[in-house]
Amino acid sequence: MGIEVNFEGKVALVTGASSGLGERFAKVLAMGGAQVVLASRRTERLKELRAEIEAEGGAAHVVSLDVTDYASIKSAIAHAETEAGAIDILVNNAGVSMNRRLTDVTPDDYAYVMDTNQRGAFFVAQETAKRMIARHKGDPRKQHRIINIASVAGQRTVPELGLYCISKAAVIQMTKSMAVEWGRFGINVNAICPGYIGTEMNMNYFNSEQGRQLMETLPRKRLGKPEDLDSLLLLLAAEESHFINGAIMNADDGISAA
Repeated sequence: MGIEVNFEGKVALVTGASSGLGERFAKVLAMGGAQVVLASRRTERLKELRAEIEAEGGAAHVVSLDVTDYASIKSAIAHAETEAGAIDILVNNAGVSMNRRLTDVTPDDYAYVMDTNQRGAFFVAQETAKRMIARHKGDPRKQHRIINIASVAGQRTVPELGLYCISKAAVIQMTKSMAVEWGRFGINVNAICPGYIGTEMNMNYFNSEQGRQLMETLPRKRLGKPEDLDSLLLLLAAEESHFINGAIMNADDGISAA
């Protein structure tokens, strides 16, 4: 007996879709049949990605979103639903990082990381969930999925990435709280905790001496690729995952087991 994940008729919103993991998540969901709403500040890059998805036979829409701006969040989600229809799947992916010793972190540094990684993720999920809850009350059979992108760094300490670790630890606890509160409305909220994945955001670091030293400490001394998260994304986005809620799922090549 074969099992096939099919997102035909579903609408998926992916934040931070202009590069890295977000770009890959959008492509995978589109390949699975979902209409994908691509959201970030870099709309020119989103338009290029939309063209790539459409060339492969998928459907995509572009919305401008700054997750650090509450008004932008509300506007973008309203625009997404006007363009594509009700959101069934949210991939809450927008994120930033910063190399700083904790003693060197300034208020501006703190706001930059936390406003994107935690505050922004919270209010994107909240605004989306409000709409999901309203639809569920009208039709209790409706299922929705929220997938927060945390990090294995939210479960351990990493030298000079303490602020990033703090922000992702908050996303992990946020995921659990949302899962408990919103589960009764047919919303499953789970988190993916990637290990060290090579993306646009971090390759400068991993090409540095410090980054190379860090790679030498990894169980298999290698970085992952964005596509290494495909199967986990598909699992958590699928209706078949209705019994998975509040899960914090690592995809880290064994880092958390070491």
